[in-house]
Amino acid sequence: MRNAVALTGFIILCLAAGGIGGWLTSDAVRSWYPTLVKPSWNPPPWIFGPVWTTLYVMMGIAAFLVWRAHSKLGTRALTLFAIQLLLNVAWSWIFFSQRQIGWAAVEVVVLLLAIIATTALFWRVSRPAGALMFPYIAWVSFASFLNFTIWQLNR
Repeated sequence: MRNAVALTGFIILCLAAGGIGGWLTSDAVRSWYPTLVKPSWNPPPWIFGPVWTTLYVMMGIAAFLVWRAHSKLGTRALTLFAIQLLLNVAWSWIFFSQRQIGWAAVEVVVLLLAIIATTALFWRVSRPAGALMFPYIAWVSFASFLNFTIWQLNR
């Protein structure tokens, strides 16, 4: 029972971070973001919700697997996980709420580095946990390039 509660808690934590990010972006997604020049390979708007929901669930499962290991390295890994989760929310605030595309491009690189570091620690604690983070790295790598491109197109 304790594991089920913990797993649910980690997934809810990650989805809550996504919810906060969504709340921070909601006005700008409807009013400001459509006015930006975007590359032809920009994903359609409907794709972001399902992709992020899937990633947040995978992140929650990964964090649970690390937590369940009850190790000192796992504690450090979960601390870094919390930091990257805050950076994840911060990107939404910088890009959408503050409309600072260039600063968001800088912040997303910091976020990506934090995700990679978190994944490396997760991998050392639990290989399945580390593997669950790889799609997140891939998506944020793509998002980093997209952010940079949008910044260049709208300077």
